[in-house]
Amino acid sequence: MTSPVMQQLRTPLMTVQSYAEAFNRGDEAAMAALFAVPGHILDGMAPHVWSGPSATVDWCRDALAEAEHLGISDFQRTLGTALHDDVIGDAAYIVAPATLTFRVRGQPVTQSGALFTVALRREQGRWLIAAWAWSKGAGVGTGDVARASS
Repeated sequence: MTSPVMQQLRTPLMTVQSYAEAFNRGDEAAMAALFAVPGHILDGMAPHVWSGPSATVDWCRDALAEAEHLGISDFQRTLGTALHDDVIGDAAYIVAPATLTFRVRGQPVTQSGALFTVALRREQGRWLIAAWAWSKGAGVGTGDVARASS
């Protein structure tokens, strides 16, 4: 019998969606479980690049510290229909439009038109995220809040 986690990792797109859902729950352990080791993250928040065996945990720690400092809470990431969902052998590449909503000191903010780009690799029958990049879309992002606060 296949475990529920293995079921979620049967396709690259399922892994990416599971990662977004774990992000929305604030479940750092679940995000890390979906990440290959070593992994890589490229994001608009300084220091912009996280890599190595604890990349996703380090990014999450830094993102939460920045959010707390800026009064940002209640992150929710919504992914649209993938623009690219390419699989060749044990490698996959997914690009999905995304919307990020959050609150700044209680006020709702929406960042639409972002892109979530993900490279995955299949390891022992599971698709794991090897790297992801967030490209900001329209509207206010966390970096804009940081610049306005300084």
